Amino acid sequence: MKPVREGSPWRGLWVVVAKEMADHLTSVRMGILEVIVLVTAAVTLYMALRNLPSGTSDFLFLRLFTTSQEPLPAFVGFLGVLVPLIAIALGFDSINGEFNRRTLSRVLAQPIYRDALLLGKFLGGLCTLALVLTAIWLMIIGLGIFRLGVPPTGEEVARGLLFLLATIAYGGIWLGLAMVFSVRFRQPATAALAAISVWLFFTVFWGMLVGLIVQAVAQWSGQVQLQVQLELFLARLSPHTLYVESILAILNPEVRALGPLLLVQFLQLEGWGVRSPLPLSQSLMLVWPQLTGLIAGTIVLFAIGYVLFQRQEIRA
Repeated sequence: MKPVREGSPWRGLWVVVAKEMADHLTSVRMGILEVIVLVTAAVTLYMALRNLPSGTSDFLFLRLFTTSQEPLPAFVGFLGVLVPLIAIALGFDSINGEFNRRTLSRVLAQPIYRDALLLGKFLGGLCTLALVLTAIWLMIIGLGIFRLGVPPTGEEVARGLLFLLATIAYGGIWLGLAMVFSVRFRQPATAALAAISVWLFFTVFWGMLVGLIVQAVAQWSGQVQLQVQLELFLARLSPHTLYVESILAILNPEVRALGPLLLVQFLQLEGWGVRSPLPLSQSLMLVWPQLTGLIAGTIVLFAIGYVLFQRQEIRA
């Protein structure tokens, strides 16, 4: 008969969060990733400051994140690659590492429930990711003020914060996926390879697969509207697409639509000289489904990992 432990099932949650953050921030793995992100941010910021469009004073701080110079992409382009890798590095050995070190049974022998342990590890990784991204965001804003000589406007700060939250939610999806594989596979290398494979599939190969599916539907139906809607729906099943669309509308107030009409509107803006940026509320309404999808994906993946972890047998 199992002993009954009294108290809240979330007892010890913040102890686990603090321990996980301390382990992550002091690990060599995280130090290497932080150096890579810092160097990337410094280089892209330097290039952005050199290539800011002359004669413009609108949304200068937002342009720091989106201005690029060949062959380097903008800073947001690097984030699409670095954020998933950091999130996977934070979560691929969170559970199976405890199994391999034979410390999981000892932890659960304390007044800490499985619920608090798994949620604490997830929140610890997510808070570590948020701390790193916030530090990089503040560094870019601070250096931008120093070099440009003007402070950001209130709307630029608000859009920058929304961009930061979208990036954290995007990282939360890959952190949740890495923890699912950490619960499912006992070997950390297997969990890491599985998570990276899924990331590569949705980032690189999913667009190709969607194109093949749309071509097959085009030969069968011949309806252009159906093809466009199907392509848009399938593309948005990828977290990468949701993230790209979110930051596109948040960091570029001139974007008025996401999807097939975007190219037409871009040509109209360029050809007719019509440039009236959307207010923040309208841009937020435009990307609300994408942001909701990122947050929902994080919750669903954590729930899958939670169910798998609750069903596992843990022996001393």
